[in-house]
Amino acid sequence: MQKIYIFDSALRDGAQAKGISYSLEDKLHMLKVLDKAGMDYIEAGNPESNPKEKAFFQACSKIKLKNAKLTAFGSTRRKNIQAKDDAGVQALLSANTPVVAIFGKTWDLHVTDVLGTTLDENLNMVTDTVAFFKSQGKEVIFDAEHFFDGYKANKTYALDVLKAACDGGADVVVLCDTNGGAMVHEVREAVEASKKVVDVMLGIHCHNDAELAVANTLVAVECGVRHVQGTYLGYGERCGNARLTSIIPNLQLKMGYECVSQEQMKNLFEYARKASEISNMIFDEKLPYVGNDAFAHKGGMHIDGIRKAAGSFEHIDPSIVGNSREFLLSEVAGKSAMALKLKGQFPEIAKDNDKVRELMSKIKAMENEGYSFEGAEGSFELFVMKEINSHRPTFKMLHYRISDEPKQGNAFKSCAIVKLQIEGKEMMTAAEGNGPVNALDLAIKKALVDFFPTLNDVTLTDYKVRVLNTKAATAATVRVIIESSDGVNHWTTLGVSSDVIEASLLALIDSIDYKLLNIDKENS
Repeated sequence: MQKIYIFDSALRDGAQAKGISYSLEDKLHMLKVLDKAGMDYIEAGNPESNPKEKAFFQACSKIKLKNAKLTAFGSTRRKNIQAKDDAGVQALLSANTPVVAIFGKTWDLHVTDVLGTTLDENLNMVTDTVAFFKSQGKEVIFDAEHFFDGYKANKTYALDVLKAACDGGADVVVLCDTNGGAMVHEVREAVEASKKVVDVMLGIHCHNDAELAVANTLVAVECGVRHVQGTYLGYGERCGNARLTSIIPNLQLKMGYECVSQEQMKNLFEYARKASEISNMIFDEKLPYVGNDAFAHKGGMHIDGIRKAAGSFEHIDPSIVGNSREFLLSEVAGKSAMALKLKGQFPEIAKDNDKVRELMSKIKAMENEGYSFEGAEGSFELFVMKEINSHRPTFKMLHYRISDEPKQGNAFKSCAIVKLQIEGKEMMTAAEGNGPVNALDLAIKKALVDFFPTLNDVTLTDYKVRVLNTKAATAATVRVIIESSDGVNHWTTLGVSSDVIEASLLALIDSIDYKLLNIDKENS
């Protein structure tokens, strides 16, 4: 298998995405995750761009990476001076990384109108800068900025820039679709032309402005590129960069190249989530390979096909990338879906065709009322247990009341009073919260925590409300979905009512009940 070298620039390109602002600790954490994920190069910016970057490179001097080479990033020297006298070049050298990535202009428009210099001087800037870093014992990656736009505007000059980098001794020359607008056929043509003038390894760096970053990367590799740049989850400026969690499995599982080890491939699902958490971004569950929806089956015929032949409706075995298949229950799902759903936790029920049919019929009736167990695994498990009379609730809600009182200024604070029955005893507690749902959550846990201390670890991580019949206006039925976590496990529950508070309370009760149910399982 031919090796493809993976270059991740999440710590610089990814940090340019809207909504991402890495702290120093975030960057160090991400560095370790990307190294474990098997990246060959991790590019982290320029130490002199801001104090945080300088502190990062200083901290990196104490970290020994197992797989990746840390890479500093900067531009060619300024015009009309020598590289050794350029402050930016010296700053890049101060990073003390084994690899430097140098970007230079390949589009003649940028040379004349942005840099304000001659085409010949730009070639000198490229060769001189690359040669300087080679003289300092660095591995040099040259990023040909705006290459595909430059190639369309002036093919000869764009290729001359690549030759100038090779003349300076570049180890890798990377063709960059900086504006992200190149078409697949344009990438193919330009890569083939570049191969004729470049005698070192070629790389590819694509942005996703035309939704082609992954496709353009794959076709570049097909044409002979062996160095691939991107960001792990595709985060980046504007529409983002080429997403490596799609590129890596496509190259390795579909095209026969070697990118990462089998163990690292199996951890793709886990590492993707860690990268998302560090970036403080909501994870897109529809991402290929690593999203929870990537192997989720809903249609009855699809589910029946999977039951009979696992690969009949999946392009790979999800376990290869650390993912798993999921069967969604809905009005379009059939008995096979319910049987497969029950198989893991309720194997005896799954074998009872009459009971499976009865449960499926009940779910479809409930969905007609507004319920949807898609993604609400906690409530689904509780529903089945109630239907087969194996559910023993740990507490019962007897009464609740919500009130809102004005505080400072125009702010309101909600107060919840709840009366619960717990192990035959009645408990009444009250709590204030930021809104009625938060107040209810706090009041219920306050009553239960003496009996079940682990509830202190449970937090609500997401809360969603869906209006089901909008024509009914404020009398409409609503569905509330609550996601909860104890720091290790995550689960989702739902509630349906024409009263949004009641719907929220039903989802809350299911959430707590599900947690307590799993405590019993762990202790049994």
